Amino acid sequence: MGNRETRVRGLAARAGGWSARHRWTAVGIWVLFVVLAMGLGSAAGRVDVTDSDQLKGETHTAARIIEDAGIEEPAGETVLIQAKGGSLKATDPAFRDAVDAVVKAVKGTGEVRDVTSPYDTKTISEDGRSALVQFDMRGDSDTAGERVEPVLKAVEEVQKDHGSLRIEEIGGASMMKTFDDAFGDDFQKAEYSAVPVALGILLIAFGALVAALLPVLLAITAIMATMGLMGLVSHVMPMSDTANSVMLLVGLAVGVDYCLFYLRREREEREAGRDAQTALRVAAATSGRAIIVSGVTVCVAMAGMLFTGLAEFEAMGLASLMVVAVAMVGSVTVLPALLSLLGERVEKGKIPFLHPESRLRRNRGGVKRESRFWTAVLKAVLARPAVSVVVAAGALLAVAAPAVGMKTQNLTLDQEFGDSLPIVQTYNRVNEAFPGGSEPAEVVVKADDINAPEVKSALAAFRDQAVGSGASRGPVDIKLHDAQNVAFVYVPLVGGSDLDKAGESLDKLRDEVRPATLGKVDGLEAPITGQVAGSKDFNDQLAGAVVPVFAFVVFFAFGLMLLSFRSLTIAATSIVLNLLSVGAAYGILVAVFQHGWGASLVGAEGVGAIITWLPLFLFVILFGLSMDYHVFVVSRIREARLRGLTTKDAIQHGVVTTAGVVTSAAVIMVAVFAIFGTLSMQSMKQMGVGLAAAVLIDATIIRGVLLPAVMALLGERNWYLPKWLHRLPDLTHDESPEAVTRTAARDDEGERVPV
Repeated sequence: MGNRETRVRGLAARAGGWSARHRWTAVGIWVLFVVLAMGLGSAAGRVDVTDSDQLKGETHTAARIIEDAGIEEPAGETVLIQAKGGSLKATDPAFRDAVDAVVKAVKGTGEVRDVTSPYDTKTISEDGRSALVQFDMRGDSDTAGERVEPVLKAVEEVQKDHGSLRIEEIGGASMMKTFDDAFGDDFQKAEYSAVPVALGILLIAFGALVAALLPVLLAITAIMATMGLMGLVSHVMPMSDTANSVMLLVGLAVGVDYCLFYLRREREEREAGRDAQTALRVAAATSGRAIIVSGVTVCVAMAGMLFTGLAEFEAMGLASLMVVAVAMVGSVTVLPALLSLLGERVEKGKIPFLHPESRLRRNRGGVKRESRFWTAVLKAVLARPAVSVVVAAGALLAVAAPAVGMKTQNLTLDQEFGDSLPIVQTYNRVNEAFPGGSEPAEVVVKADDINAPEVKSALAAFRDQAVGSGASRGPVDIKLHDAQNVAFVYVPLVGGSDLDKAGESLDKLRDEVRPATLGKVDGLEAPITGQVAGSKDFNDQLAGAVVPVFAFVVFFAFGLMLLSFRSLTIAATSIVLNLLSVGAAYGILVAVFQHGWGASLVGAEGVGAIITWLPLFLFVILFGLSMDYHVFVVSRIREARLRGLTTKDAIQHGVVTTAGVVTSAAVIMVAVFAIFGTLSMQSMKQMGVGLAAAVLIDATIIRGVLLPAVMALLGERNWYLPKWLHRLPDLTHDESPEAVTRTAARDDEGERVPV
């Protein structure tokens, strides 16, 4: 192709050129978009996931019956009265006095109703040393934690007067309050500290305040706009607080990364002697293209969560997809406009002695920013690529090996919080004295006439057989809602907090007891829900979603890489390397949190399992985020190859020149994710440690060792595309800075730039 036909191609270059020429218009459109999104989202309000949306199966059916009936289940509370020694029994006068005092005290607060004595409900343990006073909080169960304080204080006063007994309260409201007090600010501190941490690292990376503020500003505005969009979209697909937190994490990570990639390339081209306008064009055509390829790949990965059928996952996937898309659009539109407006002022606020660990080397191409450390590493890798592949891949496979025995489950209260809270000890004591009593199975019975003789007979038979079958040791409590023709049957499961054993009891109720009793009444519905049932239904549904999600993400990521680089080899190696980094992250999670190797270093002793939702969540998030680095590095290698360098020299150039920006981006991600690894909740700790470890592995061993070693071994085969695939759409772009320079004048004259 002659020079007359040479022109910069691609949406990123086109968008960047337009934004640079219409700077104030581009900035104004972005600000208007953010303000409109926030305003419309605030006006529309956010619709959150309801209980009936959470799961399919019996848990969904039970929630639907309750919602359709308009029944507001109150927050139930329990007071454990337990002899500290072995001599005092529930039949003794001193014990009875304590029970009466508790009943009187909680009633006196005016915050409770339906207070029951253990002598009426027979909630006395087999050894006679423990008893339960049970009651419900008045008002909305969602806000019961805000009203339970007087009740807790009343119980504490009774405890002071009965030193020989242990008198402790536990329940939905008291746990809500305890967790809010202990961890309510924990998440906010983590989210708020993430921005200063990212800004601090960017200050070190750029050494200038304005340059460091730009990525954070882009990420924050992208997050603000997405919050508004979430409100609008929630009326079609409900959102949640969890989805909001995940969106904040992902938005900060990709927003900063994309801006960092763009800004560092623009500065590099200026250091190479190009004028500000040309440097911006080069950044738009190169880093801008890498951002679009990476962003679309991340969006595809996030979309995988929409195939789980789980409302919480769908909300997280859609929220993450939106924030990535918004950050990507902002990076290739408003960022070039801001850089054009700022010009040399992007270097304002220089901080002495803060410089990236790099050296400037002058050659025919101008000034190049290269990392000394990665130059040395890459020299050794390229000298012996086969050895590097064997050692690095072998090390990662060894790290991934523990993942083969991964055990997933919904964490119980003691697993989630350990002994950090007194209420956890109360939870354990209740479960020891009354197995399953703290988290009973709940049978929601819906009939045409709940008081019909055959229904009452079936309820009585179910209660008897639940205990007789060995699924429960009782007592089985039945609450009727006559007006709605609904009954709640509460069945403490044998196994208690041991979810495996409790699951066996649940199966016995569902598969044996229910068909033999309630199942014989025509037209009667009796789904079984509760903590154990919800965990089982969630696990079953998640297990069914794993293969479709994995297949969708891998297939479409492969396709996007194939179209973006027109290389079957690049697409295949991208998938393999990403899977290897995800596997290593799984191995670290299992080793630390399941086997306890080095668990004390992160405060995770005694967990023994990985929370159910994390493996699939990590796969989707990591597969998406790791593409940031991969696309950026491979794009730079391809760019050098297009300029006529040999594949080996192109690898050397691409990896070394991107090492600084990839390191800075990875350090920010690792630091942000590590903040969540410091939280007390084990599920959040697992998420933080898993994400931080995976990003660290991906940015070092994968991109710094395995990728260049594999590409060096493959040589020219890196660019292999079978003839029968040549008809595929060509989404590659001319990434050569020389091409940008040659066509700058024509572009200024308004010549059409094809996509």
